[in-house]
Amino acid sequence: MDFDFDRIINRQNTSSIKWDFRSEHGTVRRWDATESRHGNNRVLPMWVADMDFGCPETVVEALVERAAHGIYGYTGKPDSYTEAVIGWMEARHHWPVDPSSILTTPGVVPTINMALRCLIKPGDGVLIQPPVYHPFYWGIDDNGGRVVTNPLCFEDGVYRMDFDDLERKAADPKTTFAILCSPHNPVGRVWDPDELTRFADICLRNDVFVIADEIHGDLILPGNRFTAYGTLGAVHVNRAIICTSGSKTFNLAGLHCSNIMVKDEAVRTAISNTIRANGLFGMNPFSLVATETAYRTGGPWLDAMLAYVAANIARVTSVVNRRIPEIDVIQPQGTYLLWLDCRRLGLAADALEDLILNKACLYFDEGVIFGPGGAGYERVNLACPRTIVDEALDRLAIAVADLRNRST
Repeated sequence: MDFDFDRIINRQNTSSIKWDFRSEHGTVRRWDATESRHGNNRVLPMWVADMDFGCPETVVEALVERAAHGIYGYTGKPDSYTEAVIGWMEARHHWPVDPSSILTTPGVVPTINMALRCLIKPGDGVLIQPPVYHPFYWGIDDNGGRVVTNPLCFEDGVYRMDFDDLERKAADPKTTFAILCSPHNPVGRVWDPDELTRFADICLRNDVFVIADEIHGDLILPGNRFTAYGTLGAVHVNRAIICTSGSKTFNLAGLHCSNIMVKDEAVRTAISNTIRANGLFGMNPFSLVATETAYRTGGPWLDAMLAYVAANIARVTSVVNRRIPEIDVIQPQGTYLLWLDCRRLGLAADALEDLILNKACLYFDEGVIFGPGGAGYERVNLACPRTIVDEALDRLAIAVADLRNRST
């Protein structure tokens, strides 16, 4: 089956966060710098984690059919939806999900926030592993928690968990929760079974409840294998909230749908009650149709997309090594996000942003937003047509060459 990931789809004027807006100090504001009328000064947006690829055609067709019905009233969750979720997890991740453990929620980030709101006490420590997805910090702060950092170690070009530090931090009785980013965003690590088991054992031994964010769990690059937290065994599953979604997998983020698996009945009830207290009932009819269809039919599209992204990563690696030796490419094992080490450019944060955004006219995510260990890095979204990747590489190479010439 052929899929055209080279096709450029014009997303401008669709209120796309990625193309029509810019994040400034945590506030998203509309801007037009990405419009083609700016010519060579047009900014290429390669930041927020959604794809510039069209969804699987089967999903589009199912949505068109549902839209043609003409009535979009209150919608409940049918058995067929739950069966599709369970079937995907079993087939893709060898995880036999208990249907009674599933809560369908309006997105992973809202779910993490609601879970923290109803489960932690003011001042409780919530452990995260920076540099890490920055909304984790907001969620902890906004819900009365206290951020506890267990920074990743960068050794021989690979990020690893610091288990000695984890043991010390988890031993503090005031540290009650840990958010696991798996696969890790932004560094692209896919944790192996031994790492996950050691992490889970430390948390269990110290009575630290785990929230496993597996939103990127389907985005595993060729040659790597994902271990779902739910396969670690009942003793760990019983002390975890496992967050999944087809949103990153199939480019459905704007439909706001996720599924969390919570085996502990008391915890599941607490989260369910919080969802109800926020007035969230039923499902969006289009989220339901898109997610169920994607899980039933989207496997071939996903495999082809991952192969295409892997080729994009190879292209970036080759060009950067050849033309921009001051930048190091951290090879990801999962996600479609690339973590670039720009520290050898010797630029302060403001100067690096100026180089990328104003000189190269590229909009990446600055590493500093991901917390400790992120300064001097950039996160780049490579789920886009190769012509965009090539143009971005040429712009970056020219900008760095100009910097190099000015410093000699």
